[in-house]
Amino acid sequence: MPPRLKAANDYASRLGVFRARDMVAAGYSREYVRRLVLQEQVHQLGRGLYSSAGFEGDEHQSLVAAATRVPRGVVCLLSALRFHEIGTQSPHQVWLSLPRGANRPRVVDLPLLFCKFSGDAYSFGVQEHVLAGGTVRIYSPAKTVADCFKYRQKYGIDVAVEALREGWRERKFSMQDLIKAAAVCRVSKVIRPYLEMLT
Repeated sequence: MPPRLKAANDYASRLGVFRARDMVAAGYSREYVRRLVLQEQVHQLGRGLYSSAGFEGDEHQSLVAAATRVPRGVVCLLSALRFHEIGTQSPHQVWLSLPRGANRPRVVDLPLLFCKFSGDAYSFGVQEHVLAGGTVRIYSPAKTVADCFKYRQKYGIDVAVEALREGWRERKFSMQDLIKAAAVCRVSKVIRPYLEMLT
């Protein structure tokens, strides 16, 4: 393997999951990506999305792929519950929030669902988790529970209540964290009776 191609392969291995433009930004043209795919050093996961041959994805690989494809997205709602191991929800899609006014990405080869949050509801409670293959932005457990109450009409109040009880029992958040998140999501009045059951 020529030295420059080997350097591209080494860089791809360090990235794990990456977009073609990530390689271009590092100084490797798309032709290097194409050649690495032909040599089976890199696998194409979807349009413009790749993984190195040595990358061993885990249960969170779909989150890494989603974060790579939609950098402004934040893992939320049922997908965030699953990541934090709260409750029994097991979504088949990755839920991502986007800032209100952002264009919804056209992604057809990944099972993504989007919702729009505005202002603090988008920016509050974002945590960065370094996973195999990349860094993923995910809402904190407290923010996720508050979001479930906000979207209770979509999923049912039982999902939100289960997340609240399980998260509290497993000490995933403090009461102070939850009260702040509820205020940001404007569900303080809705969640108050359920908080009284916990204390």
